[in-house]
Amino acid sequence: MTVTMGSTDDRMLRGADAIPMPARGEPPLVTRFAPSPSGYLHIGHAYSALFGYEAARLSGGRFLLRIEDIDTQRCRPEFERAIFEDLTWLGLRWHGEPLRQSARMQVYADALVRLQALGVLYPCFCTRKQIRAEIEHSGRAPHGPNAELVYPGICRDIAAAESCRRMDQGEPFAWRLDLDKSLALTGPLAWYDCRAGWVEAKPQQLGDPILARKDTPTSYHLACTHDDAAQSVTHVIRGVDLQDSTHVHVLLQALMGWPTPVYHHHPLKSGPDGRRFAKRDKSQTLRALREGGMSAAEVRRLAAF
Repeated sequence: MTVTMGSTDDRMLRGADAIPMPARGEPPLVTRFAPSPSGYLHIGHAYSALFGYEAARLSGGRFLLRIEDIDTQRCRPEFERAIFEDLTWLGLRWHGEPLRQSARMQVYADALVRLQALGVLYPCFCTRKQIRAEIEHSGRAPHGPNAELVYPGICRDIAAAESCRRMDQGEPFAWRLDLDKSLALTGPLAWYDCRAGWVEAKPQQLGDPILARKDTPTSYHLACTHDDAAQSVTHVIRGVDLQDSTHVHVLLQALMGWPTPVYHHHPLKSGPDGRRFAKRDKSQTLRALREGGMSAAEVRRLAAF
């Protein structure tokens, strides 16, 4: 992948962050905002959406909206309606119809079949309790970059016949991506981040990730990377809390032959008390601010736009 940063006089999106605009003759940006309708949008969401919208607008490109609603236990129709209302109130317009992941389960299942054909998936029958017990029993506790426990590969070497027998008996399982086999196919990988520069992909630090479960043919990792490719997204603009996931996403892109976008992981927005905004902070949702009498222009300024 070639990344050009444009000339020194190119327009740039400014604020607490910045992103270069395409140089003359380069294609415009295609960005996306991909919220999960599991709660109301807050100031942090507004910043990310405005950032992606302005980046696409200034470059003459396209801003897309994607509803990531694969979590049927937490996603609710009222939150989806609120997403449309809040973004429209902020003055954002998106190109085309929003893409809903819940309507694309067969697409993700087909992608999973392709990965199975590559020999990089294996069924995992472990519960969280069993994984924790195994780690405690082994006397070593591998941790990821955010101190979370890393799956130690308990089911990776189960014989294929044994795995099939257990699946046929209806035992619950998840499909995990074998990172060692995957990286043996792809070789070393890297991505470009507008804030961090070139970043070496190190998915091993996260352990073999789950890509699907018995009754759900996709995970965030698989659906997100598939849809970025399907929507021809050139720049993924999202919070720095998702930067660790990019290590896995770049690997999936290489395995599936999908392009790797340019990434921009921006800092998270925080309140006066220093705590970052979250969906549980009801007083800082866009809906609450609007009902409290704040104008869209004031919210844009509050979000550093």
